[in-house]
Amino acid sequence: MLRANATYWLGRGAAAGGRRWRKSEGEGSPAWQSARVLVNRWGPIAVVLCFFTVGIQTAVNATAGVTRMPLRRYLPAVTLGSIAWATIYATVGLAAARAWLAAAARSPLAATLLAVVVVVGVTALLWSRRRQARALVAEVEGSTPDRDSTDAVRS
Repeated sequence: MLRANATYWLGRGAAAGGRRWRKSEGEGSPAWQSARVLVNRWGPIAVVLCFFTVGIQTAVNATAGVTRMPLRRYLPAVTLGSIAWATIYATVGLAAARAWLAAAARSPLAATLLAVVVVVGVTALLWSRRRQARALVAEVEGSTPDRDSTDAVRS
């Protein structure tokens, strides 16, 4: 709860500092207003759900701060998310830690091998997803007309 709220306020402070430093309101642009409305409408759901993931909690909470999500929406969402995260951590997380310690006490070699298998499996999964994302980007970029064909049409 403390980390999520600190991230929100750091994002909010960074946005305020950026506005003062630039001395121009970039928030008047339609794109900024559209993004802000989107985050304020769907952001509370994203804030709650980010606690069920690993790695995007900071980004979601900072975005909520940068876009100045109203506290009447942010605080209930971050509270629900924090409660969900604490429940998961206190039940599944601690049970997994206890099981790991018990396995390590019985057989340190087996516990180490299991850790290596898990790390290799997660790494392979992440590598595969990145490779699929790169292939998708390459496919999308390949389907757009290149400059040569566009220039030939204009001539």
